[in-house]
Amino acid sequence: MFQGFDPRVVDFMWGIRFNNEKAWFEAHKNEYLTYFYRPMQELCRQVYAVLAEENEDLDLTSRLTRIYRDARRLRGRGPYKDRLWFSIERPCDGEWSLEPTFWFELAPEGYSYGLGYWYAPPITMARFRARLDREPKPFEKLARSLNRQDTFLLEGTDYKRPKGSAPSKVLEPWYNKKGFLLTCDRPNEGELFAPGLADTLIAGYRFLLPFYRYFLSLSGDPDPRI
Repeated sequence: MFQGFDPRVVDFMWGIRFNNEKAWFEAHKNEYLTYFYRPMQELCRQVYAVLAEENEDLDLTSRLTRIYRDARRLRGRGPYKDRLWFSIERPCDGEWSLEPTFWFELAPEGYSYGLGYWYAPPITMARFRARLDREPKPFEKLARSLNRQDTFLLEGTDYKRPKGSAPSKVLEPWYNKKGFLLTCDRPNEGELFAPGLADTLIAGYRFLLPFYRYFLSLSGDPDPRI
């Protein structure tokens, strides 16, 4: 069971950022495993177990990154990441960032979690706009639920050239997005170091699940560009 991160994880993350080399990491590897990787692994397992059981129809899977960077993609950076994250989503054959994904990330500056659709395919966003035009009320309900709470914020890049006008004011922040993030960002303090973080993530993902299911459902819509 997840018991909270040890505050010493913050010192480790800053340490690897400013000492991103094998000798330093090897000398502090036990700190990495004890304060960083194993608690993250426990948190991922606990949160995933609940979501997977409650949403068996989605066939969810989880992935936990490791600290080692791909040696082929260093691009002048050190061999280690200064952060870890896990994700929960449906299995996919292609790049995970092209699918809606629940995530949790712990970095030196703070932690974040939420639902991301970083690089939604253009066809998906075209279907999204077409459905908003055709049936605005279901997503208006979701958008209003987001506006009523203060945990998650909508972020994402808009098209430089708008694709059209939203059918209602509540849908305007969504209509011309290339992709989106529903994100909660917190400093490395308080709940991060307590077992209750797992329950907070579960509650947050439960709130976001209707958005997740809505975007999954778009794949069955016709291509509006034809």
